[in-house]
Amino acid sequence: MRILYGVQGTGNGHISRARVMAKALKQSGLKVDFLFSGRPAEQYFDMEDFGDYQQCKGLSFVTERGRVNLLKTAQKSLSRSIFNEVSELEVKGYDLVINDFEPVTAWAAKQQGVKSISISHQAALQYPVPKQGGNWIDEVIINHFAPTDITLGCHWHHFGFPILPPFVEVPCSTAQYSQQILVYLPFESADEIARFLTPFSDYQFFVYHSVKPIKPLAEHIKWFGFSHEGFKQHLAQCGGVIGNAGFELASEAMSLGKKLLVKPLLGQFEQASNVAALELLAAADSMQVLDPVKVSRWLKAPSPKPIQYPKVGNALVDWIKAGDWQQPQLLCDELWSQVELPDNWQKRQ
Repeated sequence: MRILYGVQGTGNGHISRARVMAKALKQSGLKVDFLFSGRPAEQYFDMEDFGDYQQCKGLSFVTERGRVNLLKTAQKSLSRSIFNEVSELEVKGYDLVINDFEPVTAWAAKQQGVKSISISHQAALQYPVPKQGGNWIDEVIINHFAPTDITLGCHWHHFGFPILPPFVEVPCSTAQYSQQILVYLPFESADEIARFLTPFSDYQFFVYHSVKPIKPLAEHIKWFGFSHEGFKQHLAQCGGVIGNAGFELASEAMSLGKKLLVKPLLGQFEQASNVAALELLAAADSMQVLDPVKVSRWLKAPSPKPIQYPKVGNALVDWIKAGDWQQPQLLCDELWSQVELPDNWQKRQ
């Protein structure tokens, strides 16, 4: 079986999930080619797991200072380049297209009649799971941005639907330092983040961001460019995570038993819905702005127990190889039977 795997490159969460799948697919012996879209080619990093991958422009949201700019996003989405990329991408030589919310491969497979399977967090939002902040445009995006024949969503809880657990690959946490906090707020201004963290000098902050602040940093703030291995190391040893409300980082924090404070990208339906789910499950605290009062309270909170999610990637690859793709419920049930969810989560269902 020859597979083309399309990945939305805008957020690192899609790439993290694809990295888990890449390793499982390689172990299975399946032939896989990867295609990434949604960010400039020079901004991809630590991509060795994907071999000689393809890259195209695709589509992505335009963000400014922690908020989606809908006008610029619409203008960018209507460019002719996306239509040209879909028409120029040849997928008929593949037996299957796997898609993680990537529009070029999804639409090319649809137009050329190649079987396609969606594996993404966005696919879970097609079910009536916790949501907020959405409108009819968001529903259109969720259902038609990257359409596929079969959809497999993943979420922190199944909510009674055929949804997979998160795809999580985290290092063992051999030591935890409660005063160390990992910060990942890629859509916020670097200088605003630094200014926001400066008063909390009793803690040490490890900030990952693509831009460095203009002003000198306080001693307790350490700044890093994006690095997969460095990020994983700090995640494993930290006492808590301040991040956006993306799906994958929250999943990793839960798996390691890290307390979590999220600030959603304003105007982004998926992240607003993630906040709704996290609050329903009592799995994280949230803030709509960089709120020092909420951070001060959250820093003093205890850490939760880790959640041991199973190796979803390996089980999913076996399911793909078996070829019975119309019956995902049995796969989902088997994987969730291996998960011991916190007691307070169970009471909220």
